[in-house]
Amino acid sequence: MNVSVLQGSIQESTADTIIVNLFDDVTTPAGATGAVDNALHGAISELIASGDLTGKADEVGVLYPRGAIPAKRVLVVGLGKRDGFNLEGVRRAAAAGIKRARELKAESVATIVHGAGVAGLEARAAAQATVEGSLLATYRYDAPKQTEEAPYDVPSLTIVEFDSQKVDAIEQGKATAVAICEGVTLARTLVNLPPNVATPTKMAETAHIIAATHGLNITVGGRKWAREHHMGAFLAVAKGAGEKPKFIVLEHNADREDLDTIVLVGKGITFDTGGISIKPSERMGDMKSDMGGAAAVLGTMKVVGALNLPLRVIGIAPCTENMPDANAYRPADVITASNGKTIEIISTDAEGRMVLADGLVYAGRYKPNAVIDMATLTGSCVVALGLGVAAGLFSTDDTLRDKLVAAGTATHERVWPLPLFDDYRRSIDSTVADMMNSGGRFGGVGTSAMFLKEFTNYPWAHLDIASMALTEKGSAYIPRGGTGYGVRLLIEFLRNWS
Repeated sequence: MNVSVLQGSIQESTADTIIVNLFDDVTTPAGATGAVDNALHGAISELIASGDLTGKADEVGVLYPRGAIPAKRVLVVGLGKRDGFNLEGVRRAAAAGIKRARELKAESVATIVHGAGVAGLEARAAAQATVEGSLLATYRYDAPKQTEEAPYDVPSLTIVEFDSQKVDAIEQGKATAVAICEGVTLARTLVNLPPNVATPTKMAETAHIIAATHGLNITVGGRKWAREHHMGAFLAVAKGAGEKPKFIVLEHNADREDLDTIVLVGKGITFDTGGISIKPSERMGDMKSDMGGAAAVLGTMKVVGALNLPLRVIGIAPCTENMPDANAYRPADVITASNGKTIEIISTDAEGRMVLADGLVYAGRYKPNAVIDMATLTGSCVVALGLGVAAGLFSTDDTLRDKLVAAGTATHERVWPLPLFDDYRRSIDSTVADMMNSGGRFGGVGTSAMFLKEFTNYPWAHLDIASMALTEKGSAYIPRGGTGYGVRLLIEFLRNWS
């Protein structure tokens, strides 16, 4: 969908469908909605008075102007309650409006910036949220299947703003949103692809395209490269893989050591059978999403390059399958990671922390101001925080933690702080190695975080996104399947780093 910004009056737009809005306490519309109501001789007010238009969140009323204005139809989107209305409300309203326009097969749509009028939200942020909600809600995975009729997509969306002094800010918000949504789309699609397509090689090819498009440095290491870097933990998981492993490194502003350096590390298990500690067959197909962390890192690096953020940002994605093979690593094996620490294997299904271990050690070479890893790591986190609610956050630095919490609140990609108690570390003590790779059933989310901490020596945060990378139900602007969770969160964090 092509998105543009135009200064003018929404009631004069030549788009065939225009979108305005309404809070649930309004009896007489004002602002842009009021201007449309006046042009329609009070038609919106009549619907409010009759109770047919309530302004409740997610409600979309449809009016047909019959020549009173150029548009063929007017959509009135409910904003819900005025108290507490925020940017997430903007995204939801924009999503509801554009989805209804798509159902009506609108050929061109014009919308006001939700929230930038009587709601008092800053114009640039509200414009960004309006475009994000619209673009993210209309995402479709292009599945390889035959259909009698191609799905319909709205070709164009115009953001119409009456106040000329706000147009530049709205243009900036739109441009930011378009870049961010392209990164989210990439992450969603990588997760949605079948695991025989989204292999480590495919992940590396995607990274090469990002690097070439946005001028990023790139390194892609295979088995030999990983051996040269003593990555015993990463290579242990890759031993049973039929697909070649790829250790991907993208660098934005690679030579700018004068800039603050942030490293992002994403778990890239492109399919997880559990290895020798094999998972039950039921729902194993969902394990194609076990590279959701790496997908989010690649999507984020695409946005970082597009926005040319004034930071030195490194994206690391250790990618491999975890398969049961005659060569696969086993329970009771002792593995040496690239920082020299030894790991007793309790479960080969605790493989994500293994590849992250060497990823976190590699991150240290950049002398980072902060490192954030993102991983679909534990079922324990799903039990603790619920499906699709929030990611678990562990951090060794309170300032880093607080910045991530704030970014999660702003984007509604929420995180919830969890503790790094020493008790969790004692749970993975080993008699034959420095640590075990699993502490058992209880406290799994905490023991996994303490395991990862062993491979850090810088300000660090771990995000367990096990419940966030894939959804069966979808929501306002998140369709079923890959969510792209983490891209908007990380970009918000990076944009507000200083």
